[in-house]
Parts: sequence; C-alpha cells; structure tokens
Amino acid sequence: MTSNWKVGIDIGGTFTDVIALNINDGVVRTAKVQSRSSDPVASISSAYRAVGIDWADVSDLMHGTTMATNAIVENNLAPVALVATEGFCDTLEIGRQNRRELYRLEVPPKLPPLVPEKYRLEVAERIDAQGEILTPLTETEVERIAGAVETLDVPAVAITLQQCFTNDEHEARLGQRLQSVVPYVALSHKLSPEPREFERTNTTVLNAALMPLTAGYLEDLQQAAGNGTNLHLCHSAGGMASIAAMQDRPLALALSGPAAGVAAAARIARELGLTQAIGFDMGGTTTDTCAVIDGKVQVDGNQRLAARPVRQLMVAVESIGAGGGSIARVQGQAIRVGPDSAGADPGPACYGFGGHQPTVADANLVLGYLDSEQLLGDSVRLDSQLALTAIRTIAQAFDLSVQEAALGIYQVANANMARALRRVAVERGLDARTCTLIAFGGAGPMHAVALAREFGITRVVVPKFSSVFSALGCLTAELSYTEQHAVRISSTAWQADEFEDIRQQMYARLARPLTAAGHALDSLQARHVALIRYAGQSGTVEVAFTPPADHNALDAEFKAQHQRLYGFVTDEPWELETLRLTVSAATGNDINVPVATAAPATMVAPETQCWFDRDRSVTTPRYPRETLAAKQKIEGPAIIEDQWSTTVVPPGATAWSDLSGHIHIDTGGAA
Repeated sequence: MTSNWKVGIDIGGTFTDVIALNINDGVVRTAKVQSRSSDPVASISSAYRAVGIDWADVSDLMHGTTMATNAIVENNLAPVALVATEGFCDTLEIGRQNRRELYRLEVPPKLPPLVPEKYRLEVAERIDAQGEILTPLTETEVERIAGAVETLDVPAVAITLQQCFTNDEHEARLGQRLQSVVPYVALSHKLSPEPREFERTNTTVLNAALMPLTAGYLEDLQQAAGNGTNLHLCHSAGGMASIAAMQDRPLALALSGPAAGVAAAARIARELGLTQAIGFDMGGTTTDTCAVIDGKVQVDGNQRLAARPVRQLMVAVESIGAGGGSIARVQGQAIRVGPDSAGADPGPACYGFGGHQPTVADANLVLGYLDSEQLLGDSVRLDSQLALTAIRTIAQAFDLSVQEAALGIYQVANANMARALRRVAVERGLDARTCTLIAFGGAGPMHAVALAREFGITRVVVPKFSSVFSALGCLTAELSYTEQHAVRISSTAWQADEFEDIRQQMYARLARPLTAAGHALDSLQARHVALIRYAGQSGTVEVAFTPPADHNALDAEFKAQHQRLYGFVTDEPWELETLRLTVSAATGNDINVPVATAAPATMVAPETQCWFDRDRSVTTPRYPRETLAAKQKIEGPAIIEDQWSTTVVPPGATAWSDLSGHIHIDTGGAA
C-alpha cells in the first residue's frame, strides 16, 4: 500500500486535533476526537480513524504533545540524582532571593527543590570562567561518584558542573561513565550551555526527570508507526525535529502544542502582511497567548514551567488555565473560573458524559452562542438542559437569572484571558490596540471579539482551519533545530574571528540532522540572534544579524532596540553574552486552500436567541462557515459556525471572509 498522507496531530488536554493532507491530489481532511490522556498512541489511532486513514497510509506524522508539560505541571516526574561541583550541590535549594508571591506571606517563598538532599552528590573538580582546569577530575573521583549513584537506585542522573559551557571535558567524562550505571543521563553543557547555574541546574534536572517517562511513549509511537512513517515532533521553539533528536532532550517537548499554534499564527501573519499580531488560542483546558512581530515567532530562553525557571529556548507563550472546560465556582462574593478543567473526561456538563460542574462551555450554550441542534464533529451533541442545571448552581448563589450567571462566567473568563494578553503585549513593548488578534482553538473565536474590545483592538482574524490550528501548525511547520550558547565578548575587546568560529561550529552541529534527513546544505535557512546587554545589566536585548557579525552594525541595532524597549541608551560598553542560532528546512507541506467564491451568497440563515448583555436576548442569525462568499459583509449580531468551532460576531461588529477562507472581523471599537 502506498503511504500518501501527511498528517499533523496535536494531542491536547481535552481534544486531539488532526489535519491530513493527501500528497497526490491535495485533499485535506480535518477532525477532532476526545483525548485519551492515559494512552496518547490510542489518541493518534482514533484521530486517524476520524479522517478515514490508518497508520499504513501515513508517510509523515508531525506531532505535538502536552506530555512533557503535563508531567511537570502535575509533578509526575521520575526520581533523579544530581551531580554538581564540590560546594554547589545546594544551588538547587538556595535558588534566587525573590519570593513566588511578594505580598502573600502564607505562600511558601520557594518551591521545594526538584532533587532531595540525599540524592545530591558533589564531585571534586573545578574549571574557571576561561575554561582552564583548576582542580582535575581524577579517575578515583569518577569511580566514587559512579558507585554513589548506583547506590541511590534512580533511573536518571543530571550532571551540572561549574563553567562546563567553557570546557565540557569533566561533564563528558562523568556522563560517559554514568551511562553504564543508570539508563538516562542529562548533561547541562548540552542542554543549557550558558551561565546562571541555578536555572541551568533546574533545566538539566527537569530534562533528566522526563527522560524515563517519554522514552516509553516514543518507543510505543515508533512501534505503532513501523518503518513506513517518518515521525517528527514539534519542539518548544516552534519547529519540528526527529524522534532521535528528542530522545535525549524531552524537555524540548514542553509547550509542544502551543508552539505549533504559534508557528501557524506566524504563518497567517506573514500571509496577511500583519506586522504586529497577538495569537489567541483558547482550547478546552488552557488559553495560550503570544506576540507575532513582523511575521516571526517570538522565542525566549528564560521562562518558567510550573513556577520553575527553565533556561531553554521556547516560544514566548503566556499560558493560563482558561478554556471551554474551565470550571466556574462561587468564591466568597465572586465567581471564579478555572484554572481547573473538566477536561475530556467527564467534560463539561453539556457534553452529557457525566460532568455536572458549570463550565465556560455550559455558559456559552446557555447564552445561545453554541447550538444544541448541531452535532460537534461526529460524537458530541450538546444538551442545553444539562447546561442550564449546571449554571443554575451559580445563579442561585447570587440570586441571578441563569442567563445573567452565564454572562458573568463568560465575562470572568474573558477578564482572566485579558490579563495574559496584557502581559504578552507589555513584555514585548507592544501597544495591543495596534495589533490584530488572531483567534483559533475550539473556543477562541467565540471569545475573540469581546476580548479584543477590552483592549480597543479593532481587528480580529479567525483563520481557515481555526479549530485544528495547532495540528495545522504541526503539519506546516519547518524542520528546525535551535541552540543558544554563551559567548561573552565585550564591545571594547571585539573578537570577530573567535565569534565566527563559535558560530560556524554551532551551524555545523545544527545542520547535521537536516542534511542527514536529505536536505541539501545550500537549501537550509539560518536565523542568527545576538543577546546583548550593557556591562553589569541582568537582562539582554535580542539583536538579529546576518553573518559575519559586524561590530558597528550590532552596536547600532542594540541601541535602537534598547531605546524602544527601555526608553534610553548610553555610551557604556556592552557585552555580547549569548549567540542564538536556528537552522531550518522547509517541509513543503503547504495546504492549497480552495478559493472562496466572490459572488454574493443568497441564503436564509436560521435564527436563535443570544444574550450579549444582561437586559435582553437578541435575535441572531447563524451562518455555516463553508457557505460564506468572499467579501460578503455580515453585520452583528451573528454566529458563524463550522463542524468544531463557533465565531461570535456581537452587535456592532462586522465580519467577512477573504478568498482564502479566513474570517476578518471589524470589532466596532471598544465596548
């Protein structure tokens, strides 16, 4: 049998999204199925069946997963031993001086360390900041550490030695010896070759703790795929990588699904010529927001997962527990929504799978935005009576009508998401009012206009395939590998040859897996970013450049970016602290969306009653998305729906579809 399908699959907390492209005739199929959190491979098989294909039909599977993120958030991590330079084994516990919650004294100032004291070992060795060996690592010391690790009986070990990023000899020797003692070894000079030992140690320990958990899944995935399917995984920087590359770096799978959505949002921004956009991905469990500037994904090397610092390149996503399945409850004199979710099992009350607590999806059904007459996908028919019963528990607590309570839940969920949106805009120096909101995910288009109005955003775009957008991001993302490496070259002692030598070594290392996959070296694309700061400054500024790096050009661009972000520049010396390099190759998995007709559509839209404020309901027409003609103006109030997604166009807003099937909405200004 010929394998003629390329498939993108994103396994979320509630639903698994799939989009399949037939490489022979360009046919595209999409679907959503409920996720099986206990068996991700079964989720993929179920997604295949939903689009009428099987494992044997698939030539390439591009896959995003929440496995790594969920394991960290739920603290479902394997026990790990930590080996650190003598005198530094408690770095993980000492951490930084900042508190988690500055004004809430009842909250412990720090999380407990990832590695208990009895599993932390010190090794006698030392390397200085220039890479010179001060205390040699003896064979006797290596054997002592190997024996101590073996006694601890753990499946994984993390090795984080001082200044290993300037000289990796000691870490490499220890790692080679410990591979015969434990199944999994994580080396910090490979995962985070930079200063900041606390963040580097956290990163290495998290990676080591994930290795035993993801190894089984990757093995099951390869076994199910067989030899006929090429497997690629979406990594945290928004590209695809081979399973072989991810086996030793499972932490790179964190934010895998959101990263795919961001990559797809950047693609739409480039297609539409949007210079400043904010991606808004609201699914069943979480909402992820991100900035897209000049059509590029914003990547950050200093983020947090479950309140723990991670020194790894990840898309700059702000993720909160707000989705269609987020549970609403009474808290004092207010309504609280999330962060906990009804998930896929039992799901919102209106799904009829046993859930009884009120959720955002139930509120949307009570408000009339969702249609109880429509079968979602092939499996879910919404039950309005179950939704009313669930929301009534909130209504009775505040002596409100059921519709007023539902509207309150909707507005509280929007307020939660607005805070995440604000953080994304402020951190990137953006005025949100000048941005376009790109809304996707199963629930994103339902809340997008109301959310945009809170910021004075006047334009919303709901892309084609918005309900399976992260899966689309998996399918169309580039194959890419990214690395960040400490350089530390001063502007007053510029070393162009040394810098270029480091860059070329990194390029060769990152290009290797792409050329091994059959991509010609001259077809690869590279993006270079220098992370620069004034001497003594803690934060860095990202400066893109084209090699070979020119000192004067870097100086001018650094100062321009610093002025934009912080409002000032000085003539003080600066330091190029880190080089970030991404090498990529196009997959060629472009989807040719059927062009919509330009003729005006003549249709009679069914009407329903929707609530947009607490005073009264409004008669609202419902339009099937696939029947919209290009540039046909639809005045709000209106509902536009496809099989798995609903776009709400409230009163005062205007929507139309372009020739590619993307919906554009003029929000009508602030509410």
